[in-house]
Order: sequence, then structure tokens, then C-alpha cells
Amino acid sequence: MDLLLLQPCDAEAAASSWWEAKGSKSREWDCLIQSSRRPKQGQAFAFSHGLEGRVTGDSEEGVWRVRLNMEGKDLLAHLESHGLVPLPPYIRRGRTDAGSEGVSEVEGASQDRDRYQTVFARKLGSVAAPTAGLHFTEPLLRSLEASGISFGRVTLHVGQATFLPIRAGDIRKHRIRPERYCVEEEDAEKIQKAKQEGRRLVAVGTTAVRCLESMASERGRIEAGDGWAHLYILPGHRFQAVDALITNFHLPGTSLLVLVCAFAEREYVLRAYEEAIRNEYRFFSYGDCMLIQ
Repeated sequence: MDLLLLQPCDAEAAASSWWEAKGSKSREWDCLIQSSRRPKQGQAFAFSHGLEGRVTGDSEEGVWRVRLNMEGKDLLAHLESHGLVPLPPYIRRGRTDAGSEGVSEVEGASQDRDRYQTVFARKLGSVAAPTAGLHFTEPLLRSLEASGISFGRVTLHVGQATFLPIRAGDIRKHRIRPERYCVEEEDAEKIQKAKQEGRRLVAVGTTAVRCLESMASERGRIEAGDGWAHLYILPGHRFQAVDALITNFHLPGTSLLVLVCAFAEREYVLRAYEEAIRNEYRFFSYGDCMLIQ
């Protein structure tokens, strides 16, 4: 059985910076569960090294509520020591002696911790890497800054909303779960000043777009603070913050692709995908990216 922790069920804990406080005191978590059989309420399970849990309920879209026997610092320390980086399902790593890259699972997990993080990562809480950020390295950041480009960092913890496919025949009927965001005062001032000076704001990834556009939509400006990004960006959305977008090539039938089509005309985006396929670009997490402006 694989268990992916999404967020603590305790509303206060989920709405606070539990990752900065060294872990939520809540023992109940919203989780994704992968197992050979559908989980049942009351089902108990045990992992290695002492972590145990029990299914206490389920919610919409395949999310299960699980009560663990650990909390706070103890839980985070256990996950850090014994957990694996939650890779997307299309990145297959063997769970036997060797993974898909010919390395052991332990070696592979160590590599994933390094590779599947962006240079922008600071705060614990996201269930996946915002993949556009994987194209940036510290030397590249220094080179860009030397050329006069400044960076403002924002946090939006990628959640289940990123992965849910659109099943509704009408994309407007799709529901997108809120994701936690945070913008520090120094970064907010830097971003707002750039907008006031008429400089371009280039978002690195759809994650940054959803954070900035949610804040601009709710508050009318970019300012320090945290909250929940409820915004579902559809074609016809009037972008108030972002002027250009660096993004990977996304899976069809996802809210991410809908966002990209909202940023650029649908036919323009489809032509870009046709060229990417024709030239055998790599798609998804470790794939190629494009600049839309």
C-alpha cells in the first residue's frame, strides 16, 4: 500500500503554516491511497519503522481520511527518514533491487530528493514539484540576475487539484480544489513595484500563475499574506498580474492545459503541441518547456 499525505484534516492546522511549525498536531490527514483493493472505513494498516494508521472516512475524488499514530515533529521526522518522494505515476521506479535507471531503490530515492525539487523550494507542504521550476539552476539564476532580471518568490503548495482530470463534458463544470499560498512581504513589494513600473511579470509555471492571479483577483494587488487559491482559470479570464508564462507541456484533459489555453488562444497552443510532437519534445515533469507571451 502507498499512502500520500495531502494535508491535515484539522481546519486550523491546514490553514496555518504547519510546515514551519515543524508539523501539525493533527493526527488525521487527507490522503491518497494506492492499494490492490479499495480501502474500507475502519481498515487498519502498518508500515515499517512503526508508522500505523486507520481509515476513518472518505471524501470526494478518491481522497481518504486517515488517522495516524504519529503527529508533529515525530511524524515529519519519520517521513523524512523513511518516506519516498511522491513521484508522478508515469515516472516508474522499481521497488525491487533496481529501478528503471539501473539504481537501487535507496539510491533512487536519494536522487529523487535532489532532482525532484526546484531551486525555488523553501517550505514543506507541496505534494509535487512545480515542474517549470525544474529548468532553473543556481548558476542560471545568477546569470539572469546579472542581466537585470529580478526574482520574486511565491509559494503555492501543489495539491490534488493539479492532478485531477477533467471528467465533465463542459470544462466550466469542473471543480478545482483550493491550494495553499503564501507571499512574503519583500517579494510582494518587489512584484508590485515591477507591475507599477510597467515591467513584465513572467511566471515560472502554472502554479505561480494561480497564486498571483488568485491574489490579484481577491485583493486587487499583490501583497504579503497567505490564503487559499480557489481560482479556476478558464478561457476568457482577464489576467491582472502575469504577462508571460514559462510552462511544461501538460497532460490533456487537465486544468493546467485549460489555464494555458486561457493564457494563449487555444489554436495557438495546439499548434505548439503539434510542433512539440513532431520534433519529439519530452513532455511532463522532466520534459521540455515553452515561453508564452
